[in-house]
Amino acid sequence: MNTKSLYIYIIASILTFSICSCKEEIVSTENPIPNIQFVSISSNKLKQFSDSLVVTLKYKDGDGDLGDISADSFSIYVRDNRLTKPDYLHLFPLSPIGNKISIEGVLNLKIKNIFLLSSGPSETTKFEIKLKDRSKNWSNIIFTPNIEIIR
Repeated sequence: MNTKSLYIYIIASILTFSICSCKEEIVSTENPIPNIQFVSISSNKLKQFSDSLVVTLKYKDGDGDLGDISADSFSIYVRDNRLTKPDYLHLFPLSPIGNKISIEGVLNLKIKNIFLLSSGPSETTKFEIKLKDRSKNWSNIIFTPNIEIIR
């Protein structure tokens, strides 16, 4: 083997080794902003103070950072449309902390202590709900159907 052939062989070997040893980087094409969809409610008629409402939602998050370990972190926004200010609730992590994985599933959100604001025998309301991930991205907003609250 002459010197020129040896150089070509070495360069070809280095190129082949370089190409074969490259790691393919996996880049998620999923949307990191959470998305939720309304599925159902447990009832459209509730007795004030005694009945709770369970709202079932489907969620999807491209980087899996929904929920937080800290109980002081509030990631669920729930607003009764009769009121101006929302309530904020805690959501436990829905995937392991530190992993960037796409997640989707079903979440049952229990809303307690629903009551009448007026002295009448009943009122109708609906709830506005959205989720916030650990990157501070808010999901879209969903609304429940109308719910009748009775005495």
